[in-house]
Amino acid sequence: MPSQDIPLKKTLAIVTLSTLLSACAGVTPGNDATNPDAAAGAVSTTPAAAATASPEQITSRKLAPRVMPVKPPEEHLPSVALSKELLFKILSSEIAFQRGNWQSAYVTLLGAAQQTRDPRLARRAAEMALSAKQANEALVAIRLWRELAPDSDEATQYYLGFIMLSNNLAEARPILEKRLQDAPAQARGVMMLQIQRLLARAQDKAGAFTLLEQLVTPYTAMSEAHLALAQQAFGSGNSIRAQEEAKIALNLKPDSELAILTSAQVAPDSKDVEPILTDFLKKYPGSREVRVAYARTLIDQKKYEQARSQFEILLKSDKQDVTTLLALGLLNAQIGDTRAAERYLTSYVDQLGQHPNEARDNTQALLILAQIAADRNDTDAALKWLAQVEPGDAYLDAQLRRAQLLSKRGDLNGARRVLAEIETNGEHEKAQVTQVEAQLLRESNRPQEAFKVLETALKTQPENPDLLYDYAMTAEKLNNLTAMEIALRKLIALAPENQQAYNALGYSLAERNIRLPEALALIQKALALAPQDPFIVDSMGWVQYRMGNLNEAESRLRNAYGLLPDPEIGVHLGEVLWVKGQKTDAQKLWREVRQKDPQNDALKNTLIRLGASI
Repeated sequence: MPSQDIPLKKTLAIVTLSTLLSACAGVTPGNDATNPDAAAGAVSTTPAAAATASPEQITSRKLAPRVMPVKPPEEHLPSVALSKELLFKILSSEIAFQRGNWQSAYVTLLGAAQQTRDPRLARRAAEMALSAKQANEALVAIRLWRELAPDSDEATQYYLGFIMLSNNLAEARPILEKRLQDAPAQARGVMMLQIQRLLARAQDKAGAFTLLEQLVTPYTAMSEAHLALAQQAFGSGNSIRAQEEAKIALNLKPDSELAILTSAQVAPDSKDVEPILTDFLKKYPGSREVRVAYARTLIDQKKYEQARSQFEILLKSDKQDVTTLLALGLLNAQIGDTRAAERYLTSYVDQLGQHPNEARDNTQALLILAQIAADRNDTDAALKWLAQVEPGDAYLDAQLRRAQLLSKRGDLNGARRVLAEIETNGEHEKAQVTQVEAQLLRESNRPQEAFKVLETALKTQPENPDLLYDYAMTAEKLNNLTAMEIALRKLIALAPENQQAYNALGYSLAERNIRLPEALALIQKALALAPQDPFIVDSMGWVQYRMGNLNEAESRLRNAYGLLPDPEIGVHLGEVLWVKGQKTDAQKLWREVRQKDPQNDALKNTLIRLGASI
């Protein structure tokens, strides 16, 4: 049989493992510039930050919106008069750049920078090259920028970032050496870890490791030096050296969270991670980041109850920590404790409402809260949560869900108003809205209106496969076989690998007991494309039944029902058993179907047609 419309409760997934892990990853210790363990994750707070960006981030990043920015305090600008000639060069380069001629603009500004020795012009030339994603030209301009503004941290950041792409790591050594030498003693450990992150971007992994070894040699009495080496070795695939360095780091600083986390990261076997973390927590139970890592490990192993216990411990030390609240909400949803999930997620949403944080988003929590409310038939609460979802990636889904819930409680007109007010972005989203409207009309026993909605949509998107399929299925319900077949044949021509199109057409023919050899061929094609699809296996069983092959039909339908105990598959199997004389088995199966779906029309019609009772 054809695949059916998705039930309401399946339109929104409650929670996924990846979401749990993402939530856990957000728990970090406070960023303290004097604490290397804490500050190691806060690279963006230091001048070396931009150098740790990926090549893609670097080559797509804009430096500044203005041609002549305000003078930074560390730059010593030359005394250059803004002559008519210089002004003309600047303006003409900007005009050329706006017209898409980045190369002419870049060359003009770079030449002006060399002539005037003004770093701002070199900086703007670099920006143009970056916008055009021309890494080599950008590096030339950045080199000049740094030459003209040697004290500019920003110029140095970009210079170091591009050096990592050039494989000429020797250029970076004197700069990095000086940074380490000039860093205050309490911040030097942080600086080493930041330098390691920078070197991790280098294409020459072996050269980067050698350079790091040279840089940290004067500081080997510091735990951070060995942590940096461990991380670099691990990233280069040298797990043995990584383990050795992590062990030295931990011996130098046994209470270091960063050292124990690195030891767990480079452990030779995943089975070793849990004891490494639990042993540390026994000695230092207040180690928040380690406990988070332990909880993540438990989630990886699907030990959700134990992971929940770890987050409950974390929550005791900070009852308003939003990431812990979110993690507990997601874990409880995963476990099935919806009351606890609702409590934690509501607290999470409330905390974000009281203390807005641009780095955090309440969308996932709102969607889960809406689903929990909908599952207990509290439509008003579900609609309340969905109404709070702000424009973004999940906004369209939230509005579609609102419409579905309104329709479910009998307000079809309200549901259609919600759909009409959605501002769609592109043809794909417009088609999604149309599909939901048509589905709601079909569910409200208004198939003719659904047909008209889909027919209208196809005038603007005549080759949209989803609209074609829904249009065909709606035509089938209206017994408009001509429209159905035309749409499905067109869909097959557009998407020859679309098994649902072959199956839908084949099943419709078999259901009407017409053109059975053609129906069999269509379903065979669908089955070859998706041999384990229970609906297609059901169709094969049904066409075999229509052709009088009862044993083959029973075998196929039992297989389909085993794959998915869907009520309609059960009705089909029951009919085959009844016709074969196995009436007790048929009645037992039909009673099972009725228990699952008391209002199933297929069961009612089958019992009437066969004169059977259960």
